[in-house]
Amino acid sequence: MKLGYVGLGKMGLNMVERLLEKGHEVVAFDRNRVAVIEARRRGTLSAETLAGVVAALPLPRLIWVMVPYGAVDAVLGELVPVLAAGDTVIDGGNSPYKESIRRFGELAAKGINLLDVGVSGGPAGARKGASIMVGGKHEVFLRFERLFADLSVEKGYGYMGKAGAGHFVKMVHNGIEYGMMQALAEGFAVLKAAPFGLDLRNVADLYDHASVIESRLVSWLKAAYELHGEELLDISGTVEQSGEGAWTVEAGKELSVPTPVIDDALRFRLRSREAPSYAGKVLSALRSQFGGHDVRGK
Repeated sequence: MKLGYVGLGKMGLNMVERLLEKGHEVVAFDRNRVAVIEARRRGTLSAETLAGVVAALPLPRLIWVMVPYGAVDAVLGELVPVLAAGDTVIDGGNSPYKESIRRFGELAAKGINLLDVGVSGGPAGARKGASIMVGGKHEVFLRFERLFADLSVEKGYGYMGKAGAGHFVKMVHNGIEYGMMQALAEGFAVLKAAPFGLDLRNVADLYDHASVIESRLVSWLKAAYELHGEELLDISGTVEQSGEGAWTVEAGKELSVPTPVIDDALRFRLRSREAPSYAGKVLSALRSQFGGHDVRGK
C-alpha cells in the first residue's frame, strides 16, 4: 500500500521502518524536521505539510496519525478539509475512546472513514511487531487487514468492534498494566527490605523462568537491574501517568464495575510526586524499558 504517516516520534519512526520493510510506500510528515529527515534516510517519501501528504497519495487515501491524543483534533482540523469521501484516517495513538466515537461521527458526516487503533508493545513492538486492536466499521478494517497483519506479531491484531472499541480495549489494557506493574513494584520493594541480602536481579531472572508470574514485565525488570543496578540510583522514584489508568477507573465507575487494584495503582503514581520511593523507582524503570520514557532521577 501507499499511505501517509503523520507523527514520527519513538513509535512512529519505528513503525514507519517496519512498513517499509514489509514493502509499503510511506509519505511521512512531522512538525519536527529532524524526524522527517531521519524518516527520509530510512526510505520514506516526505511532505512539507499535511496537505502535501494528502496530495502525494492515490485515491482513496489512507493516512495513519500517530500523535499524542491532545494533538489529534488539530491534525484532523488540517487534514479533513483536504480529504475526500472514501478516504480513511487511522488514529493509532492512545485517544480517549469517547473522543474516537465523536471523531468517527464527524468524519463519517463527510464520507471519511476513521479507524481507532490501539497499539501495544512500545517502540520495540512498533519495530518488531506490535499488538493491534482495531475499532470502526468492519468492512474498513477488512480493507486494511493486511496492513495490521504486517505491523503486528503473528496473531497479534484483531477487530474489536464499532467505533471506539479499539481505543477502549487499549485503554483497559493500559489500566491492567498499571495494576500488574504496581504488584511487581511492591513485591520487589518487600524483597529489597528483607533481611536476606537478596540479589534482586537473580530473583527477577528466576521468576522469569516458568514461574506463575513469568512475563515480559519481569523480563524488563531484570534488564533494568542489569542496566541500572539493584539500587536504581539514577532512576526517579516519582512515577508519571499518561492518562489511560485514570480513564479505565472512570470507565469502571460509569459501568458500575469496581477497579480497586487499578485505582490504587493510579493513586500511588499521583502520591509519588510528593513521596518518591523504591517501588516508584521500579515502576519508572519498567516504563523506561518498555516505553523508552525518560525516567532519570530528579
